[in-house]
Amino acid sequence: MAATDINRTTTITLPGEVSSEILQKTQESSAVMALARSIKLPGLGTTIPIITGDPEAAWVGETEKKPVKRGTLATKVMQPYTLAVIVPFSNQFRRDVPALYDELVKRLPLALAQKFDATVFGGVTAPGSNFDTLKACTAQEIGTDAYAGLVAADADIADHNGILNGWVLSPKGKALLLNAVDGNKRPLFINSVAEGAVPMILGSKTVQSKGAYVSGAPDVVGFAGDWTQAVYGTVEGVQIAIADQATLDDGGTSINLFQQNMFAVRAEIEVGFRCDTTVFNKLTKTEA
Repeated sequence: MAATDINRTTTITLPGEVSSEILQKTQESSAVMALARSIKLPGLGTTIPIITGDPEAAWVGETEKKPVKRGTLATKVMQPYTLAVIVPFSNQFRRDVPALYDELVKRLPLALAQKFDATVFGGVTAPGSNFDTLKACTAQEIGTDAYAGLVAADADIADHNGILNGWVLSPKGKALLLNAVDGNKRPLFINSVAEGAVPMILGSKTVQSKGAYVSGAPDVVGFAGDWTQAVYGTVEGVQIAIADQATLDDGGTSINLFQQNMFAVRAEIEVGFRCDTTVFNKLTKTEA
């Protein structure tokens, strides 16, 4: 990476490769971004089609007219909303640009990804009416009979013309499934204790996300869905800027960067999310 002057007193922008890697790491850290489709989102938003019914083929004889069958579509407006975070650093990073780069790539993607996931899964209020969440999707209880609840989710999604192709588990959801055993006390969802994870459920892959846990009555511990019917879009990737002459408001506590020999990095991304909520289920656990 080219050398970057971070000793200036005005806001500066880091090289494009930094922003690109942070966007890539954000996508890798977000369960939603890992499973949903991605599009390039115009700054003014866009209208996207949602498939609500598939065309149907038919057998025809020689010289017979070929059938004309139209799929059914609905449309939704995807609007970009700004997700941002500011992270303060001590001045020790000024002397070592690679160390700053490493910290940015480590901290910022996780902060953006966790908030994005938590919003999609309903743990955080949506930024606007054109941002879909899974807060009100159909619930399946897996606390008492995990296997039956997972099969019920698969069946419900199929009933709404979807194909379940991905699961998202919170750490609590993962622990619940690791505890699930058959009549002979053998684990249901892992082949051996050495695995320590739940790589697949009913033939579909799983992804972990802290954002998939939503405290409530009952608690939400995971999600299942047809992720071909979910799409997110970003406008220009992650925008990064550095400043050392600002005063930050950290939850009511002021941080004077100049006075305290610190600087701050701001990361923001314009992102939108839309889906067909009927082909998603949330997995719940009722506390005894």
